[in-house]
Amino acid sequence: MTRARTIRVLLADDQKLVRQGFTVLLDAEPDITVTGQAVDGVEAVERAAELAPDVVLMDIRMPRLGGIEATRRITEANTAGDGPKVLVLTTFDLDEYVFEALRAGASGFLLKDASAAELAEGVRVVARGEALLAPGLTKRLIEKFAGMRDENGPGGARLMERVADLTERETEVLALVARGLSNLEIAEQLVVAEQTVKTHVSRILVKLGLRDRTQAAVFAYETGLVRPGGA
Repeated sequence: MTRARTIRVLLADDQKLVRQGFTVLLDAEPDITVTGQAVDGVEAVERAAELAPDVVLMDIRMPRLGGIEATRRITEANTAGDGPKVLVLTTFDLDEYVFEALRAGASGFLLKDASAAELAEGVRVVARGEALLAPGLTKRLIEKFAGMRDENGPGGARLMERVADLTERETEVLALVARGLSNLEIAEQLVVAEQTVKTHVSRILVKLGLRDRTQAAVFAYETGLVRPGGA
């Protein structure tokens, strides 16, 4: 039997104890290994380019260069779409920063007090190219801060022009993605095959020039396609 590929992780946090603790937890998993550490955002960008990890665990508040800008630089360098995925580390009191990190290209986030099982599963989910969107806090963040955007401004108008490129069914799927539904849940709601939903999601990402489902959800809220707390 072919052995599953090991997920390579880069840890970026200015607190040594946090890096050491997460390293111990992740290295204990048979399919995950920590290949490097960074003490600030500048080093995170450099190490991500050097080591080409599958996932970067990124703290938001770090010296020299914060996690949001480091995330943006790492994801913008990933033009082929096969580079590192960023998983943001945060606490409950940093909602606005987390949302900005998602807009910068992060695939999701974990709270720093996450259990060992949650940490490992979060890394696996992001490494698969999926997003830590739902249930719960990420969706709340997107709703809260995207709802504050001016969708009638010139930026919002340009975003709506991009929505016009989608078919009616693709627009429907995008709205359901933004509400945090999985491909299977969307398939059940639309009464179609799960593979059909996957195809729609792939086409949506290509048409809109987005990296993953998290970016798609942010886009849907920013355009007003999905409204906080409503349809």
